[in-house]
Amino acid sequence: MTNYLLCCDWGTSLFRLQLLKLSDYQCVGEVFSPEGIADTFDAWQKTGETKGIAKKHFFRQQLKRQIDVLARKLSISLANIPVVISGMASSSIGMDEVPYATLPFAVNGSQSSVRHFEPQPDFPHEIMLISGVRSEKDVMRGEETQLIGLVTLFGLSGDGNREAIFIFPGTHSKHIYMQEGRLISFSTYMTGELFALMASHSILKDSVDRTHLTDFSEGNVRAFRLGVHQSVSTGILNGLFTIRTNQLFGKFTKTENAFFLSGLLIGSELNHLLAEERWPLVLCSGSRLAAFYKLAIDELKLSARTTFVPAELIDKAAGVGQVILFQNQALKVTAR
Repeated sequence: MTNYLLCCDWGTSLFRLQLLKLSDYQCVGEVFSPEGIADTFDAWQKTGETKGIAKKHFFRQQLKRQIDVLARKLSISLANIPVVISGMASSSIGMDEVPYATLPFAVNGSQSSVRHFEPQPDFPHEIMLISGVRSEKDVMRGEETQLIGLVTLFGLSGDGNREAIFIFPGTHSKHIYMQEGRLISFSTYMTGELFALMASHSILKDSVDRTHLTDFSEGNVRAFRLGVHQSVSTGILNGLFTIRTNQLFGKFTKTENAFFLSGLLIGSELNHLLAEERWPLVLCSGSRLAAFYKLAIDELKLSARTTFVPAELIDKAAGVGQVILFQNQALKVTAR
């Protein structure tokens, strides 16, 4: 099984493990779990730490359990196959804290910050733990690995002169500036987290119903577009209270208000791109958020300079990036 790699994307709230072929990035099988880094760290503090179990060993145990699940699912042995891990596993609450790489950062992965762990008697896998990237005022873990994969999958790896802003929507959205084959800057937007807070824990919670956010009916789409427009015309602070008066005055239903809130927040995230006229845009969104961001980009009249990456490429990007990083590290070792 030397032609395979176990690729683990271990985020704050989700865990994904794939078995990929090194030759063509084909996924042989995968498993998902809601046991993200935050829950695993909490479990270690509550049970492992009190029993004297080292944090790295505790995380290895959790990882081994998922590898065993995948092995049973595929009916094969996965022993001795290396594991590459990206995401929050390299953070202070992860398996082991690894220093960030710094800018400018080559999108071929040659400047990635990684840490290696040798196989153990109870864990027959080499581990390569990938850290994130930092600037003077911002950090990210995981999106840079996705970007490395996307550059390859999207055919940009040979285009050294390409420049673009890559938009990664999410709880903490990232806008990543790539120029001449390097990541030169990036910014984080707390769009998803703010939506959850406003809809569930603020004065607006009784004015919003977010249980029907897959219903792109005419009224909901209109409310979303009005939210995007208000993010430009009056800004987010005034726009947020408008959600309250929308309900009080019977202008919107609670579902329409949820779409309005989404448009207001996504519009606030994206409207600075109006001034970035010379930069092409690349929307890197899976199916869950893609429709919202496409609507906002259309409302802001940014569609003409935006490339929309297909959801299936987004789904493959992290794993492909991990394979590329693993192969680059192997080449470094060979060169020595």
